[in-house]
Amino acid sequence: SEALARSAPLLIAPCLSWLPAVLVLLILSMRRQRKQPYIIDEEENIHENIVRYDDEGGGEEDTEAFDIAAMWNPREAQLVVKNRQDMLPEIESLSRYVPQACVMDNNVHNYVLAKLYEADMDLWAPPFDSLQTYMFEGNGSVAESLSSLQSVTTDSDQSYDYLTDWGPRFKKLAEMYGATDSSGA
Repeated sequence: SEALARSAPLLIAPCLSWLPAVLVLLILSMRRQRKQPYIIDEEENIHENIVRYDDEGGGEEDTEAFDIAAMWNPREAQLVVKNRQDMLPEIESLSRYVPQACVMDNNVHNYVLAKLYEADMDLWAPPFDSLQTYMFEGNGSVAESLSSLQSVTTDSDQSYDYLTDWGPRFKKLAEMYGATDSSGA
């Protein structure tokens, strides 16, 4: 047992001398792994494409054309001038310029009229007039127009005499549709 007591420090000393070397190697390997930045580049920013599908209406919005820059802090965001997405550049250059002098003179009425004129003259600005879509509906077709407004005629073959059989509550309706009152009242 006395021999064991003398040899124990000789066995423990080499183990303790290896411990600092292992710790130094461990710290150096950790530093190499930390060299990757914590801030992700804008191209790698995945947060702008996250959509919560468990919310009502989630996933329905257009995530491709959505501009995350609109939500950034204006003090931190760079000045970004974007063209309209719904117009081609050559058409956009044809849009009219309204001088801002109207606003400077506190003449709001003229400014609003100028903007109204600009909107009326701009053929490329949505919403497009729906009248032009339906104005020529059915022209040249065997079925003609599908519009219910044009199909209403006064000399209809429809008989509304049955409305008088429905009683006094429907008397006014029967009169509106020209049903004859057989009771004579």
